[in-house]
Amino acid sequence: MNIYLKTLIVDSSTGFYKINRYKVGDYFGPVDLGLHLAKKYDSLNIGTGLLAGSIFPGSNRLIFTGYSPGWSNFYISTMGGAGLIFNNLGIDMLTITGRTPTPSVLYLNRIHGEEIQLKIEPVDIHNVWKSGRMGVYSLTDHVYQMYAREYYNDPRILVTGPAALATGHGSVASMPIRKGKISSVDTWAGRGGFGSKMMQEHGIAAIIYGGTFIDDDFRDRKVADQWFVDKYNKKLAAKNIEATVKYRFEPNFNTGGTFGVNYATLGGKMLSFNYKSIYMTEEQRLKIHERFVKNHYLKQFNEETIIPKKQATCGEPCVAVCKKMNNEFKKDYEPYQAMGPLSGIFDQRAAEMLNHHADTYGFDGIAAGGVIAWLMECLVDGLLTPEELGISNNIPKWDIEDFDLVNDSMHNAKIGMEILDSIIEKKGILNIIAGVRKLSRKLAKEKDRLILDKLVCIGFARTGWMIPNQYWTPGVLSPMAIMGKYFMHYADEFVSPRELGRKDGIRLKKELILDNMGMCRFHRQWAEEMIPEVMESLLGPGMQELYLDKISRAAARINSRNSSVFWESERNFDFIYTFLKRKKEIDKIEDQELDKWIDAFETNKREAALNFWYEIHKGIQETLADY
Repeated sequence: MNIYLKTLIVDSSTGFYKINRYKVGDYFGPVDLGLHLAKKYDSLNIGTGLLAGSIFPGSNRLIFTGYSPGWSNFYISTMGGAGLIFNNLGIDMLTITGRTPTPSVLYLNRIHGEEIQLKIEPVDIHNVWKSGRMGVYSLTDHVYQMYAREYYNDPRILVTGPAALATGHGSVASMPIRKGKISSVDTWAGRGGFGSKMMQEHGIAAIIYGGTFIDDDFRDRKVADQWFVDKYNKKLAAKNIEATVKYRFEPNFNTGGTFGVNYATLGGKMLSFNYKSIYMTEEQRLKIHERFVKNHYLKQFNEETIIPKKQATCGEPCVAVCKKMNNEFKKDYEPYQAMGPLSGIFDQRAAEMLNHHADTYGFDGIAAGGVIAWLMECLVDGLLTPEELGISNNIPKWDIEDFDLVNDSMHNAKIGMEILDSIIEKKGILNIIAGVRKLSRKLAKEKDRLILDKLVCIGFARTGWMIPNQYWTPGVLSPMAIMGKYFMHYADEFVSPRELGRKDGIRLKKELILDNMGMCRFHRQWAEEMIPEVMESLLGPGMQELYLDKISRAAARINSRNSSVFWESERNFDFIYTFLKRKKEIDKIEDQELDKWIDAFETNKREAALNFWYEIHKGIQETLADY
């Protein structure tokens, strides 16, 4: 086990690099060390946890940290499996500072010995993006063809797409490479805009890395099994199988993965048509879920993916096999929800086409879907015209009483693709480099306030924005210092807003336990409890308490930068109010606190929303206070 965290610090403007060592105990992993380095260098930090390469399943996530150009604050994004090859470099973190004069590829290769070979070479990025498979896929192919022969083992490649130049929410994509073949199972550091940061702030379009270094990773299964038997009366493998059942196959619903299990269980809680479903009756919502989703969208998924067991991992050995595939299309719930029902799309062919288009550009899929849905509603309601958006003269088909599941979904998907094209090419009004909040305020001033009021997003500081996670629950709109991830309480339950804030803070700490060790949250049922105990066992007495203390301090430091902005859109108010009403009327919750808030919203919606927001904020602050 490492005594020091080794960080390769690269100045991309000069090619100069050095390795700094940080004592384990002062820092434990890519989050608390990344927080320190981001403050010191305004850097993009990419690293693994201390357990990377070990026998613990899910321990090979690649963690990205830094100040997000889209969110306007420190952010954490993670990528499945990509840490396994990164571990072969013999370092724990890559820190990129400076900016290249032209878009470039960063090459890292460790061939035996101690030295990492490093090159920064220019790439004709616009022509590469327009060639071959296009976008992130053509850049992956290009970089592989240029450098793969220089590696003894299969490397891994991190790439950006055109969205990294056109927006603040461009993602970083990567595909596992096995025996010289690039997989179609793409993985993403999707949220936070680290593709935009990598490209706009550092000039790095792609990173290829790999090596032959063999680390002294923890591989003693007998010892690990004993830890798990002592804790759970089960060996590691058995507990992990139990913990990941939702992501593999859930027999209670005859489906699997986030897409399958969520759509099998959402019922009237499913969001659709840019959140307009919150205004519908429960009967209407259930009809959409039953007819449009269970009997078609989900049915297609089960027949094409679940029954034939078309599933894979992110690149590391793992029983969760959470990557549910149909040919080259990977089906995750949130992007296929945001660029699915939220955008008026309920057919797999249409959703595949739109999601793949967004992926090719390198968009954050949830952000892309939220923006598409918002602009579509503005088109449907006549607040914006196709000409203003730089698209062909078509209006989305959102009539639920006369909705053709196949043809209308395809019609809407094509409009969504055109909207993405316009964003990349900055056609019409769609220059969103400064964010959609700024665009919505501009349009509200120049055209109609209703345009802003239809945008559901979370605001941070002056221009930071995030399309929320796709669940109808108040937690996804919480005023946390990092939003868009599961650093908040997103259970389908009513708790007072003050208690919600407390739960948000507790959830943040638990998620940081995972991220700071490079652990996939799909294994959280055991990992949240076991990781601190593993630190004690591997690093010595007092390390469990110290690890948890460092997590609390990191959470407090992140929260100290909390510049959350009160909800700007009326639909955010309605999102909360209708959730409360549904809890009362549909779920039959009898609670005086719930009744109080419903009455407050019905008396003065804006005032109630402001008070609700501040109560969440209070709960967060009192939970994440430093002392």
